[in-house]
Amino acid sequence: MHASPIPRVSSLTNILADENPPPVQVKTITNDGIQLLDGLVLPSACIFLGGKVFLWDVPHKLWEGWGQEHFEIFETVVPKPEILLLGTGKTISQAPPFLRKYLNQLGIQVDVMDTRNACATYNLLSEEGRRVAAALLPLKPRSWSKLEAPRR
Repeated sequence: MHASPIPRVSSLTNILADENPPPVQVKTITNDGIQLLDGLVLPSACIFLGGKVFLWDVPHKLWEGWGQEHFEIFETVVPKPEILLLGTGKTISQAPPFLRKYLNQLGIQVDVMDTRNACATYNLLSEEGRRVAAALLPLKPRSWSKLEAPRR
């Protein structure tokens, strides 16, 4: 007895694929901001967490004036991400020890990289179904206004 063949669009089949792609996927990143697959452009710092995007109000200078309060969202979310990808802009800038310690105590592994690589890694891990979050700084630092909405 022979079963009918499974119809395929190509010669490859992704056995990990889901009918619904992850809710947040990065399409591209430029000096204008992070563009999501749905066309939304985020011009300033943001957090991807639990399939949602949050605009992130952080100090303009990297690590200067930063504290635990900028990461408190990770205390309240359930389930917590297993990994936080921290995108530090155009170049890598290691997170201060207090930040790593704080997030590790919450059970969250921290991986620091430039924002381009953080976005690519986020796309990959979220497609795999991992509990991943990303805290991303733009390539070109810019101030954030609570009155400024992202654009399409």
